[in-house]
Amino acid sequence: MMGYYILIGAILLVSWYVSNTLKKKFKKYSKIQLQNGMSGAEIAKKMLEDHHIYDVKVISTPGQLTDHYHPTKKTINLSESVYNERNAAAAAVAAHEVGHAVQHAKAYSWLEMRSQLVPLVSVASQWSQWVIFGGLILMTMVSVGVGQMVLLAGIIMFGLGTLFSFITLPVEYDASNRALAWLKDHNIVNQEEYKMSEDSLKWAARTYVVAAIGSLATLLYFISIYLGRD
Repeated sequence: MMGYYILIGAILLVSWYVSNTLKKKFKKYSKIQLQNGMSGAEIAKKMLEDHHIYDVKVISTPGQLTDHYHPTKKTINLSESVYNERNAAAAAVAAHEVGHAVQHAKAYSWLEMRSQLVPLVSVASQWSQWVIFGGLILMTMVSVGVGQMVLLAGIIMFGLGTLFSFITLPVEYDASNRALAWLKDHNIVNQEEYKMSEDSLKWAARTYVVAAIGSLATLLYFISIYLGRD
């Protein structure tokens, strides 16, 4: 029990460090204007055109770091600070989100796998911990056998979320690689701007890595409880 709390505490600390560093990086690189003067929206539209993708719209969405690609609606949703701004951070984020659209257009296997899991994971992630805690209560107060079955169901549901977080990793890294390759090959950024874009996406990707590790640690903890009670 104590070992788990120490591990989770360490993961939370690393998560805070990565998230805080990411925000600092974006704030720093947001002050450096692109030499070509293109906004995030313009970069996204050009990358779509260069990949012959004409059925995806680029729109502005409220919030900060709320950028995402919506595969069903086929929209590149860029936060206002990315959509309108003309800096290295905005270029990196805009190109990364278009990278997901390129994955979709090319039927990238990891993206398709993740998309298929979305309906299941959306339900499982909402109820898994409630089911797990319900199983623990039943084991203590009502019936060990019934509680174990409920606990196992909750663990399976939580496991789907953990699987989803690990499948997300190649999807995110591949989108960043596509983005950086396009920014460089089409001379959208100069050498200095490229390094800033690369650094921004590197730290953004690390947030997904930490989240996946945290989810796996929690899953293993729940499994250890189940096996210990069995």
